[in-house]
Amino acid sequence: MAKKKHAAGGTPATVALTAAGTAYTLHSYTHDPAHPSYGEEAAEAMGVSPERVFKTLVAEVDGALTVAVVPVAGQLDLKALASAAGGKRAAMADPAAAERTTGYVRGGISPLGQRKRLPTVLDASASGHATICVSAGRRGLEVELSPADLAALTAAVLAPIARV
Repeated sequence: MAKKKHAAGGTPATVALTAAGTAYTLHSYTHDPAHPSYGEEAAEAMGVSPERVFKTLVAEVDGALTVAVVPVAGQLDLKALASAAGGKRAAMADPAAAERTTGYVRGGISPLGQRKRLPTVLDASASGHATICVSAGRRGLEVELSPADLAALTAAVLAPIARV
């Protein structure tokens, strides 16, 4: 993987990666607003297995916003997320609150470079891949990096939080 330099028009996610000196690859594609799933669209457009493309979801664990990063091939297990985050109950966050807190729009929320750093849980299946893809901060832009780098940059807990 080549390390990308920050260019004008970069996103907070790519700025954070560049500042950290992390190796990553950007993948760009034309977003189709009619596609029913942002994550599946990304996997199809890039020709990458849905098990290696991860979606960033914002949930509330005991009232606190928490980021869950799970493969697009699966679904978030809210009970497992609550347990991994040290809470009792989890529910999906209000989309407006997720956008306001992260600084990203739905379908483009990245686990990297968020306006307010939130506790993050990365599905344990990520560690089975050399690289994974996550949103780079806007629809139609994905960043590929090692799961270890993603976990380090987000201070993520690795736990089995996805249902396939």
